[in-house]
Amino acid sequence: MKFLFDLFPLLLFFAAFKLYDIYIATGVAIAASFGQVGIFWLKHRRFETLHLITLAVIVIFGGLTLALRDDTFIRWKPTIVYWLLGTLILGSHMIGKKTVIERLLGSKIQLPARVWNQYNLSWGVFFLLMGALNIYVAFYYGLDLDEATRREIWVNFKVFGLLGLTLAFTVVQALFLAKHIDPGEKGKS
Repeated sequence: MKFLFDLFPLLLFFAAFKLYDIYIATGVAIAASFGQVGIFWLKHRRFETLHLITLAVIVIFGGLTLALRDDTFIRWKPTIVYWLLGTLILGSHMIGKKTVIERLLGSKIQLPARVWNQYNLSWGVFFLLMGALNIYVAFYYGLDLDEATRREIWVNFKVFGLLGLTLAFTVVQALFLAKHIDPGEKGKS
């Protein structure tokens, strides 16, 4: 259920794009992101960091898209979010005794420090690569195609490609973690 809640601004963006255009979809995504943060606050009395990062980036880049009627800015939004996450994750190797991911998951599973570092590093690099891949599809893929077709390809990639790659990477990472979890720890939670 949380997974769908986290995706609902993206899904509404996609639906609005298919029914209307990139500008209506951007406005819908901004409103949905505000709604997401508000609903989460009302339900849990706290904010989720990823929701706030996404909200800030969508307000800035989506706002520029709407104000200037230029979808270049909204096409940058996934890259900015991915690069912020990648930088935060990789930067945590240099700050404190635990990486960001160990701080998030360390109370649920026990792993050696070396494994936490590898896991954290792989996610940080993954997010940086995803940001770069978004730039490629948004701005360089299909340069011989008309702008409307390229926009359609990017939106489909943003919704299905980036999400699919993230899900596949999550499965690979779960398999990586599974081989390092002590069997006595699996039943604890």
